[in-house]
Amino acid sequence: MKNSPRCLYYDNFVSFLNERNDSIFGFMCNNYHGDALTTTRDAWMEEISIMKNVVDKYKNEAGQIIFEYDIPRLGKRIDVTLLLKGIIFCLEYKVGEKSILESDVDQVLDYALDLKNFHKLSQDRIIVPILVATNYNSSSTVIQMSPYNDGIINPLVTGKKGLLDLIAKVLDEYPNESEIDSNWIISPYAPTPTIIEAAKALYENHSVADITRHEADDVTTDQTISYILDVIENSKKNDEKSICFVTGVPGAGKTLVGLDVAIKQTYQGNDKPVEDEGAVYLSGNGPLVAVLTEALAQDNVKKNPKKKITDSRREVSKSIQMIHRYRDNMLCKIKNPVENGILEIDPNKAMENASAGFGEVEHVAIFDEAQRSWTHKRLADYLRRGGTYGNKLKVPNFPMSEASFLIWSLDQRKDWATIVCLVGGGQEINTGEAGISEWIHALNENFPKWKVYISPKLTEPEYAEGKVDELLKDNANVTYSEMLHLGVSLRSFRAEKLSAFVHCLLSFDGEASKIYNEIKDKYPIYLTRDMATAKKWLHARVAGSERTGVLVSKESARYKPLAIHILQSGDENAVHWFLDDKSNVKSSNYLEDAATEIQVQGLELDYTCVLWDADMRCHNKKWHYYKFNGKDKWVEQLPDTDNKKELQKYMLNAYRVLLTRARRGMIICIPKGNPNKTATGFYEDSTRLPEYYDETFNYLQSIGIEEI
Repeated sequence: MKNSPRCLYYDNFVSFLNERNDSIFGFMCNNYHGDALTTTRDAWMEEISIMKNVVDKYKNEAGQIIFEYDIPRLGKRIDVTLLLKGIIFCLEYKVGEKSILESDVDQVLDYALDLKNFHKLSQDRIIVPILVATNYNSSSTVIQMSPYNDGIINPLVTGKKGLLDLIAKVLDEYPNESEIDSNWIISPYAPTPTIIEAAKALYENHSVADITRHEADDVTTDQTISYILDVIENSKKNDEKSICFVTGVPGAGKTLVGLDVAIKQTYQGNDKPVEDEGAVYLSGNGPLVAVLTEALAQDNVKKNPKKKITDSRREVSKSIQMIHRYRDNMLCKIKNPVENGILEIDPNKAMENASAGFGEVEHVAIFDEAQRSWTHKRLADYLRRGGTYGNKLKVPNFPMSEASFLIWSLDQRKDWATIVCLVGGGQEINTGEAGISEWIHALNENFPKWKVYISPKLTEPEYAEGKVDELLKDNANVTYSEMLHLGVSLRSFRAEKLSAFVHCLLSFDGEASKIYNEIKDKYPIYLTRDMATAKKWLHARVAGSERTGVLVSKESARYKPLAIHILQSGDENAVHWFLDDKSNVKSSNYLEDAATEIQVQGLELDYTCVLWDADMRCHNKKWHYYKFNGKDKWVEQLPDTDNKKELQKYMLNAYRVLLTRARRGMIICIPKGNPNKTATGFYEDSTRLPEYYDETFNYLQSIGIEEI
């Protein structure tokens, strides 16, 4: 039995047949991270038994059988993959089922398409998707290629009794295929050369209005994109490695810049990608990736009614991906355990390419929200426990921060590479997020030959605590450029100074009143003590397809008395909240589920209500931070340890994010609390005393914000 971080089990046919079923089952269970459901375990046993019967007929062939293969960087698993006589069979099992469902057929076809589109050693192969409903009493009789001339057989269906014959028919129909590379299981991820229509729609037609709308005149996104593309071209010409740090006020279009660079670099004005010039946009923000992908995919389907939504999602995801999956794909290639604190590639786990070396196939990687990359401690603790998207990929002594590892990953290329870091100032919102200083430490200490291009704004206090100049003073490879700063908010297209206002408000800066007076006519901001009033104001404001929603910090706790619930975690919930129309109760427009800073960072609404709870309170022109104990009281988080100082920073940044999500206006609701007492003189609700809220309300009102 062979072990691989890409699957739960794989081996050649002879070894598979000689191994006991229960041993294979135990091996799979041991490699699975988490507790597999009983139904999953039963399915595995059934699949092993069925495949023993199939493989026995071909025991003299040089094939491979793979259980639970993880399609690199997509987070999907194929139940069984059979590499036989040069053909790739993708098998999706529905154990115990006797009927065929269209959704199940679509699922196995998706696997085949994902391999064709993303898996380098599958791109020139015949791929056969087969749905096996084990109790189904019939089998497909027609075997033919799909009408798209893509090397994929139209999906086949069968029961367990007909599977062997069905595979034999396919092999009879397509004989004499050349053997599949023995490195198939560790094949690099490589997008196929097809245009991403949804992404083109975004850039050419600006049709995904909920994400791209803006009316600012003096935006500099085009100049920034041009500058980055020049850095990329120079890196290619000089065969060197480079990194760009792009700063921007909240809503300035950093995400759009990243997406545009990815598309422009990959296609360079052509209908097909330029070979070996690819770029990929990566984000650690799950809701952002999910919402962007779904919005672009839905938009594409509207323009192409014959296209399936799953196809559109797949096309979009070629250039928009989760950074964790990129990271974990590189982790699969290292020697484990790490020796002497030095990362090395294990040649038995990775295939070396002529120019990419052991790195990923893209020359350019765009990391959105780079300030949120993990500290060394958080990443090391995570890998020590194991658990990277399904496999027990444990690295007990990982030596790097996430930023350092991501640079290391691009540094594995033999030729040239460029990293683009999109940086939001003061937007680290989770424990273990390292901030931008960690990227600079990594460059100084481990990658001194990399060329560094940074925005002058990176030296300001909200980035690396204002220590960037000091950190870079001995680095001779630094170039500063104003072109790498986006100073105009596209999100708040009627109030470019919103981000400056919020910064002053949170800093108790006297300029807050002046800026508020400058923007209030174009960008309304109001105060209220009542959620019903806030909802009425929002409903009166929005028109047509405009979106509104309620926002709270993740440390908020006493919102239920106000008839507000927290949007459940999970990317699918964020997709519904941001994209479903106002007729759907899952939509943000219903004003029932409030989203946190985790779910809305990087995204936007037209009008928002920020529900300000007692977790962050104003007292004597200073913020005080509290966490609810889950029962009966708030506990102040005093800055007496480094961890609590860090927590205070995250809590302040949470409100910075929440207060900059609206494009057109917002209302801030600071509850009155509950002043009522019982007959015996005790407060009815000691967790919501008026004093927890009043001074915060008074401070915001003193800036000039009008109450309604």
